[in-house]
Amino acid sequence: MTERGGGEHPHGADRLCEGGDRVYSRAVRRGRVPRRDADAVPCLLELALLHPDPDDMDWLVPTSPQEVMTRLLRGVYDEVSASQRRMGSAVAAFEWYTRLGLQPKAPGAEGSAIRVLDGDHRIQAALDEATQACTTEVLTVQPGGIRPEHELTEGLHRSLALRGRGVRMRDLYTHVARHGHGLLNYLELMGESVEARTLDEVIDRLIVFDRTVAFIPANTDRTMALELRHPALVQYLVTVFERFWRLAIPLTAPLPDTGIKGISHREQSIAALLAEGHQDAVIAERLGISVRTCRAHIARLSETLGAASRTQLGVRIAQVGLDGPPRSRNAESSLPPLSLPDQESRTAR
Repeated sequence: MTERGGGEHPHGADRLCEGGDRVYSRAVRRGRVPRRDADAVPCLLELALLHPDPDDMDWLVPTSPQEVMTRLLRGVYDEVSASQRRMGSAVAAFEWYTRLGLQPKAPGAEGSAIRVLDGDHRIQAALDEATQACTTEVLTVQPGGIRPEHELTEGLHRSLALRGRGVRMRDLYTHVARHGHGLLNYLELMGESVEARTLDEVIDRLIVFDRTVAFIPANTDRTMALELRHPALVQYLVTVFERFWRLAIPLTAPLPDTGIKGISHREQSIAALLAEGHQDAVIAERLGISVRTCRAHIARLSETLGAASRTQLGVRIAQVGLDGPPRSRNAESSLPPLSLPDQESRTAR
């Protein structure tokens, strides 16, 4: 671990340098410290002694000394007998911090129910820990389109460990994910331990373990995440998941027919979002497809509906009923066929 000035910290994970000692002690006493105070002692972030305040990323809040001691000693126990001296050093150091006692925190400071995970390493470590503790159920929401092979491979070890303990998993994807061979291979490998369903669009990424701890992104590029353990927050996310799950279509079942000749299910979804006034990039992101693919579907919609402009396309979408939820089959059968302009051979119900 090096300072920004290029100097090297003269210690390992079982004790702190003089500068780190001062900053962490001050954070314990006051409840939080400005992020700039830790610039000269990056070891505090490396060891997760300090982490970002979820309500104000310019401040850092301390991890409780008891939690830090437990985390560090877990690794010490795995080492050879010589490491026992390090264990004693860690206990002595953190007993000192414990005696300081965490004073009442500043307004908005983070509690144990919400933890900010800064960086891929911290996120993966927290996910691995939650996986090891999970005993019954995992719920996930996977937005976007076809999942890359490397993403599926990275999480495979956790999924196999869960399957080995009899944990049931339910995954929600967008309809686009149906076309990914990697996902199909993954589900075949996992067998009955995983059930997958799809929707036109889903919420952002979500993972819930045993309905007690949940993980959600904390920024747009997903380099930070929130670990949530507050029962009300976790239950709220579980309720959202369950409602989406009831609306979703099993991956093994075909997508419903639109009832309109020449219009695919995806084009129906695009038409509904166009009717709401969304731009191509927004539609593509929500459905998990590229902007180029989205525009190709819009072009086919215009051709099928005989629209010469975006304005005319909006009118035609409303005329054939693509601007809202799909009609039931009974409702469709009661409507007279609709002839499309300049395409007398085509009809839409």
